Amino acid sequence: MRTIVAAAFWALVMTTSSYAAIREEPVTYQDGTTTMRGFVVYDDAVQGKRPGIIMVHEWWGITKHMHTEAQKFAQQGYTAFIADMYGDGKVADNPNDAGALATLVMKDPKVMEARFGAAQAQLARHPSVDPTQIGAVGYCFGGAVVLNMARAGADLDAVAGFHATLGLNTPAPAPGTVKAKVLVLNGTDDPFVKREEYEALKKDFDAAKAEYRVIEYPGAAHAFTNPEATELGRKFNLPLRYDAQVDQAAKGEALKFFKVSLQK
Repeated sequence: MRTIVAAAFWALVMTTSSYAAIREEPVTYQDGTTTMRGFVVYDDAVQGKRPGIIMVHEWWGITKHMHTEAQKFAQQGYTAFIADMYGDGKVADNPNDAGALATLVMKDPKVMEARFGAAQAQLARHPSVDPTQIGAVGYCFGGAVVLNMARAGADLDAVAGFHATLGLNTPAPAPGTVKAKVLVLNGTDDPFVKREEYEALKKDFDAAKAEYRVIEYPGAAHAFTNPEATELGRKFNLPLRYDAQVDQAAKGEALKFFKVSLQK
């Protein structure tokens, strides 16, 4: 029943969007033998090629929140690609399943890098995208993914993490390895991120001579960009909380960051 309802919802979205400038297209692609199901979102009123942004979802998988965020980036003149990090578009409706899916990706950096790379290749091939101007943004679990990809030297211009977990599973980068400019946008009241993880992140990026910035928003909890976070927190007794004011401030910082970093 859930699958039917979801399909009907997105069919309605697609039908509605067919009369608007913002296009959202489902994309099936491969990571080896694993079928991935992502989405490309762009404004077809924009002429010519434009920068692309790879979007990596929270541990729940590709949810309504990710579609909404992608549409916002498209409205700003980017082509957004919602990457499927779990394969076959898997989503979780409870923390146990979400944690299990995220762990399958994060426990092996090669899996993480391959799935991210497959999404990046798919985005770079889209006719609306300038493949020399690619950035990435991640949320929670996705924040850790994009930060890890920056550490691993992925060919990216800019990487931003919203309420990013800092379970970094890639080796400390050597000087000159990090190609991307990096922005971390987190809340001070996020118990999923430890102070020592911030210190390790900064130490590694400093040693690598990377260009990065960490912004911490006082009082903000985990998942502050997701309007559904507060309800999910109550449902599962998790420290999740949406914060409209911080959401707006962090999004403003990210848009400024990408505008500068993805212009050549």
